[in-house]
Amino acid sequence: MIVESLTVWITAKIATKAFGFLVETIISKDFVKDLVKDYAKDFFKSIFNNAVTAPFKREPLQKAEVMALAEFVQLMQEDLEYGGFSKDYIKNYTQSIKHFIDNPEVKQILGSAFKHDCQAIDTNKLQQIWRHQLNRSDDFNWKTIGKKYLQKVKEIILEVDELREILNSHNLQEIVNHTKETAGIIPQFDLEKYQEAIRERYGNLKLDNLDTTGYAYNELKLWKIFIAQNVKEANQVLPQVHELPKEHLRRLRESNQLEAEVEEEELERHKRVYFEQAIRSVLDIVNEKRTYKYIVILGDPGSGKSTLLQFLALNWANSPLDNVISLRIPLLIELRTYMRRREDKECHNFLEFFHKCSGAISHLNQHQLHEQLLAGRALVMFDGLDEVFDPGKREDVITDIHRFTNEYPNVQVIVTSRVIGYKAQRLRDAEFRHFILQDLEAEQIQDFIKCWHDLTFKDEADKLRKRERLERGIATSESIAELAGNPLLLTMMAILNRNQELPRDRAELYNQASRVLLHQWDVERALIEDKRLDPKTIDYKDKQGMLRQVAYDMQTSEKGLAGNLISASDLEKILTDYLKTIEFDKPREAAKVMINQLRTRNFMLCFLGADYYAFVHRTFLEYFCAWEFVWQFEKTRSLTIEGLKSEVFGKHWQDETWHEVLQLIVGMIEPKFAGEIIEYLIKLDGEEEDFINLFLAVKCLVEVRNRSVIASTADKLVKELKDRAIADNDEDVRRAAVEALVSNFKDDPDTLPWLKDRAIADNNEDVRCAAVQALASNFKDDPDTLPWLKDRAIADNN
Repeated sequence: MIVESLTVWITAKIATKAFGFLVETIISKDFVKDLVKDYAKDFFKSIFNNAVTAPFKREPLQKAEVMALAEFVQLMQEDLEYGGFSKDYIKNYTQSIKHFIDNPEVKQILGSAFKHDCQAIDTNKLQQIWRHQLNRSDDFNWKTIGKKYLQKVKEIILEVDELREILNSHNLQEIVNHTKETAGIIPQFDLEKYQEAIRERYGNLKLDNLDTTGYAYNELKLWKIFIAQNVKEANQVLPQVHELPKEHLRRLRESNQLEAEVEEEELERHKRVYFEQAIRSVLDIVNEKRTYKYIVILGDPGSGKSTLLQFLALNWANSPLDNVISLRIPLLIELRTYMRRREDKECHNFLEFFHKCSGAISHLNQHQLHEQLLAGRALVMFDGLDEVFDPGKREDVITDIHRFTNEYPNVQVIVTSRVIGYKAQRLRDAEFRHFILQDLEAEQIQDFIKCWHDLTFKDEADKLRKRERLERGIATSESIAELAGNPLLLTMMAILNRNQELPRDRAELYNQASRVLLHQWDVERALIEDKRLDPKTIDYKDKQGMLRQVAYDMQTSEKGLAGNLISASDLEKILTDYLKTIEFDKPREAAKVMINQLRTRNFMLCFLGADYYAFVHRTFLEYFCAWEFVWQFEKTRSLTIEGLKSEVFGKHWQDETWHEVLQLIVGMIEPKFAGEIIEYLIKLDGEEEDFINLFLAVKCLVEVRNRSVIASTADKLVKELKDRAIADNDEDVRRAAVEALVSNFKDDPDTLPWLKDRAIADNNEDVRCAAVQALASNFKDDPDTLPWLKDRAIADNN
């Protein structure tokens, strides 16, 4: 009955308003019927804390929602018409607009216009939803639509008397609440509302910075995909122990260059104690709240520190309400936000922050919260101590945390921070124990990949194919495997794997990973805070440009890539010279800030002691080095194809430490030029080096996305490998040629018969063995493989 009356009412309204065809098509009887089911809960969510259940209140709100949506759709149509689009073209928008206005977030934004003090709606968010979630081009003037829509809402409020009464009543209550809040009292300690706020803030994985395609990950709830990492306890947090790669620690120690901040014997003792620590699940540590009451969780960027705290909060938020009363309430405070509110004099302590500040997840009455904390019925989590950049302010936060633990001694407290730049003494004095997050182990990586694909893909065959492809990419590439232990970078791999094949497309992975690491934790704030410096933005592209030149400089040094080593003075000069090219004020001072940021924030460089730096991950050194050669070849044209062949590949094909860089170069340039390089490698005389030139050529061919462009080159390479497999005097070369052929040319119809021939006819038993092994592992799905293997097992005399 309600549906019928509402439909009659809206039909009459639409008729009198002379709306366009989009409104008539979208605001249909079925649309109204679906709307009645939730009686405007989503639409008026930002105004009413709880669902409006009284029937006499529902109908006015439903009328208001339908009218507002109709007006908004009409404004979208008018905007398209103003843009010169024809009626037939505009009809193509019907389904997208219908899905758009049915989106709960969109409804909530449009409903916010009914607030008594609303001056503007969030058109930026509307634009983002339209472009990314619906994957539509941006054809609308959103700000203009937003302004016109606000005016239409005012007309609707004046038109519907019952609606005006409801809103006025609500506004009066808001004034009462505000008055009480000013007096220091917030009337609610609503745990159900707090649960909902936690789910809304942290429930979905935050993938906006990782995935720019607009692909929807609606099913990826954080608590479903969370993998509990392992930790080791760190009795001493020392850069010499936790920052230095082992190879550099050994090299510097042997040459007596290690900094003398800690006696070597003492340093070795700390290293031994840390590495001998038992590995435990971080959740086991958190759950032993009597033993581990005060905890600091340390980790690298993207290692999962914040995700851990969000998971702990979500565990509580997803518990049934009748159980929540007996559970510890999670209080998650993002310290960067807290400090901003504290500096603005909005609050003086953590309780006031939760009581009234805009950055809190949800407001909780501080008097009741105080009682909960005294009784120990809370888990308090301070996230991102390292996000408080100013050292003096960071000390203030630590003082606040220490004071908090003294005031509420029965509460378990967790603090997170990055390892680099962290000073442990003050919190250790406050009886905090320190744990360092470990990289994901192979089994944990497998669990994540399985969970990710189960939640992301509906089609079983597609799910299995892409999951196995990612697992294979990590297993077969040391460079990719090195990064996969970091949860942030592993998530990025899972996203890219949807449309790209690793490891062949790993250059794109490294590009996206560096973009996120260099952009997500930006340098601009540090430049602004240093009053001597020009606060000009240095974006991630500039930082990529600097790192290309740093890697190139390392590559041209005496030690070359094997060194992964650069002096502080050389590093500072490279960055200074780059900053001069973009007309940066005081480039030398800015370069010093940049070095610190690339080390402490961006997870790219690490300090080795003795005034030397290195790339944290060798993978990025190789990638940026390759990219610099490609940049010179394609952008600045300072390197020709002949120079690339002779000066880069010609000089370094015999050095296996260069092979990853050379392969990346081939994968990053156009196939026709890649073909020229592969032809160049084939023609080299590699007999004295066990034909390493041919095996490098095979690896380079694998990097080429479109092999059909260089089919004749691939044929030449196959012929060369077959010649080596049959006629070479060295058994190791023959075995390697067989394995290279089968693993890289499996789809060639000539490969399988040729392989069987080698397995039977080759006069060398090692080559026959290699052929049998290659056939068993690469053609196991062929129905003829098993009978053929049985025959070999009987007939071969070896």
